[in-house]
Amino acid sequence: MKTCLLAVAASSLFFARSALYAQTPSSGSEATLTANPVYTKNCAKCHGKTAEGRHFAGPSLTSPKAAAMSADDLRSMIANGKGHMPKFAAKLKPEEIDALVQQILVINKKSFSRL
Repeated sequence: MKTCLLAVAASSLFFARSALYAQTPSSGSEATLTANPVYTKNCAKCHGKTAEGRHFAGPSLTSPKAAAMSADDLRSMIANGKGHMPKFAAKLKPEEIDALVQQILVINKKSFSRL
C-alpha cells in the first residue's frame, strides 16, 4: 500500500511539474520573438504567429535566407521595407526595431546551430 501511495505521489508531482512548465512561457528566443507585442501587432499577420512564414504572405524568419542576413540588413529591411515588405521606420521606435533584429538573429542561431 505504501508503494502504491508513493507511486501516486511521484506521478502527481511529475504531472504537476509538467503542467507548470507547459503553462510557463519558454525563455527561448522563439518565445521571445513571437511573444514580443511589437511582433504580434506588426509582423505576425504576414510572417505567422510562429515566425515560420505564411503561404502567399511574408517569408519565414527562421529560414536559411533569414539566417544569412546581417543585423544591418535586417534592420534596413524592417525600417525601409523591400518588395512587399512595408516600411516600419515611422511606425516603430529604433529600439523596437533593434529588439526584433536581435530576436530574429537569436532564433536563427538556435535553429541552424542544430544542423
